[in-house]
Amino acid sequence: MAMRYLRKVGGWLAPPAAKSDDGRDQWPSRAAFLLAAMGGCAGQGNLLRYPSVLYNNYGLQWFIPYLFAVFLIAIPALILEVSIGQAYRGGTVIAFNNMNRRLKGVGMGPVIVSFLVVQYFTVNLAWIMNYFRYSFTSPLPWENRIEEFYWNDVLQVGNITEGILSADGKSVAAFQGYPARVLIGETVGWSIFIWFLIWLSIFRGVGMTGRVVYFTMGLPIVTTIIFVGRALSLENASEGVALVWRTWRSDQLASGTVWQTAVGQVFFSTGIGFGYFTSYASYNQKHSNAVMDAVLICCSNVLFENFAAFAIFGVVGYLRRWPEDGVRLGAFVVGFLTLPEAVLQMPGANFWAVLLFFTLVVLGFSSAFVMLDVVVTLICDSGMVKASRPVVVTVVTVLSFLMCLPYCTEFGYYLLDGIDRWVNNVALIFVVWSEVSSATTVYRWTDIVDQTGLPAFFIYNVGFFGGQIFGVSLAHGIRNPGAGAGAGIGFYILLSIIAVFVAHKPDAPAPRFWNRNSLLRKFWFLAFYSGNQLRRDLNVIVGQGKNWKIPAFLPFLLRYLSGPVLAIILSFAFPEFHTLRYDPMMITGFILSILTIIAVLLGFVMPRYYDAFIPSQRRGEGTEPTVAMVTKGEVAGKPIGDMVNAEGGDAGIVKDSFSGQERLGEEKSVTESGMR
Repeated sequence: MAMRYLRKVGGWLAPPAAKSDDGRDQWPSRAAFLLAAMGGCAGQGNLLRYPSVLYNNYGLQWFIPYLFAVFLIAIPALILEVSIGQAYRGGTVIAFNNMNRRLKGVGMGPVIVSFLVVQYFTVNLAWIMNYFRYSFTSPLPWENRIEEFYWNDVLQVGNITEGILSADGKSVAAFQGYPARVLIGETVGWSIFIWFLIWLSIFRGVGMTGRVVYFTMGLPIVTTIIFVGRALSLENASEGVALVWRTWRSDQLASGTVWQTAVGQVFFSTGIGFGYFTSYASYNQKHSNAVMDAVLICCSNVLFENFAAFAIFGVVGYLRRWPEDGVRLGAFVVGFLTLPEAVLQMPGANFWAVLLFFTLVVLGFSSAFVMLDVVVTLICDSGMVKASRPVVVTVVTVLSFLMCLPYCTEFGYYLLDGIDRWVNNVALIFVVWSEVSSATTVYRWTDIVDQTGLPAFFIYNVGFFGGQIFGVSLAHGIRNPGAGAGAGIGFYILLSIIAVFVAHKPDAPAPRFWNRNSLLRKFWFLAFYSGNQLRRDLNVIVGQGKNWKIPAFLPFLLRYLSGPVLAIILSFAFPEFHTLRYDPMMITGFILSILTIIAVLLGFVMPRYYDAFIPSQRRGEGTEPTVAMVTKGEVAGKPIGDMVNAEGGDAGIVKDSFSGQERLGEEKSVTESGMR
């Protein structure tokens, strides 16, 4: 009797996930998916990392690269990640394999990034738990010794021997040394606790996670509002806020670092390139409103982190802790220094301290478990092991804990700073570049070859990607960005013209404007076909009925704006590393990032190496024959002709989504193409 009662209670607390029509686990509600996805966004990236980044790049000019990254790169990339996860019913490796078998490495990139980040992410949470424990001590032990408490009591950083480059900067005069290597017991203990919370949140799948997220998102919103109100009431708080909102430093926009930092922060805080949006979207109903969900997730994250920043800068003004030229603070330093100071100014400081650090822990582990879930989804979907999900989650959690131990040492902070910098500035940006570029270049590339010929396809893409490499390399080599951009664009234009004249005359019609003559039609197939066909095929699944459609301009943004901008920003990391190559921690982070890039490229060159991550029955997906300008023929097992077409039009009369002209008889072509 007692066991039956315990099973009922356990089933209510940790229910098994519901099943969708195709047998895949399903979120209990759309709200659960949105909250879980937003929980992946809202966390340390918002309340700790973002204020530090904003502090280092203070002024209204920051919002130019920041909002540029949000609206022209992050939202389009997020729409892509959510849509392919929902449509292809799998994590990133399965989703990109559906686009093309050589893109499995592109799908592996986000998994590697998540696995690297979650290990040090949890150690940050362990440091917060140190503050949480001390919050029960009165008076609060960091009173009048904020920085000393952070560095000596929480981080317990050891002494280092400073490294330096030679006078001419061409060699390393002395490598930085880290003689203090002791494992910090309390940090290890709190890390175990955090990993247990992560395990508890995901071991039963989205059924359990769907309940956890209501708690992990509701409390932080309420407490953040309270903290912002209190911080803004402090003396001189307005001067701290003015540091961001009434200061303009146009000279900062000429620095590549601020653009690089803005993109890295947007990706870190929104979760673009970490893979969990694709994984979590795969547990949605197949025809959910993916585009609206993506926009809601990204915009809510932007609003939350900028609203929360008022709390930090209110305290910055009160403390008069102004930024110093040439002094860059670590990614989490400002948050750890100003938030503890904020609670000291509140009546009942201990209560506010407990509430603050409890909130930070809740926010943080909601971000952590979604990153670990990316790895778990990959393993469970692949079928490479026969163990149940709870067993897989347990093994992955224990392995991840063991790998986080180096961050729990006296040199752990410096290791974290090195890994965090280069994973975000190199690996993460390259992963997102590979996603947006490959999805709009390789998808249904055989259609382009059928219409224009292989030589034209090859020449055009050598011009497109070669132009990026050539232009960036020249700009850095001669220290002239304008000349580099001009050379890169000129190289692309030259090879595009050659490709158009080499190309065959396409048989299939292009959209109205591009159909005026054969040259324009050739160029359209070479430049725009792949991304637009991906949009059309995805809209058949995610854009049905009243759902928001993937807009026609999104493929253009992904390929011709997001891709080149990311390539330029990625290039800034290499000169920066050159100035820090005396630090072994920076070298470690840089090497891990380069290995991530190699893993992505290896999948393109030797895709069979990643076949183990695809269920055997799904390895042939995406290889079916296609017909140019015809969407793929199956939606939820039914011919498109039996359903309202998501591109607009009725069964039997399908409108061309590009030209708007009705094309009689396409229902038959579409249905037949799915059988070929």
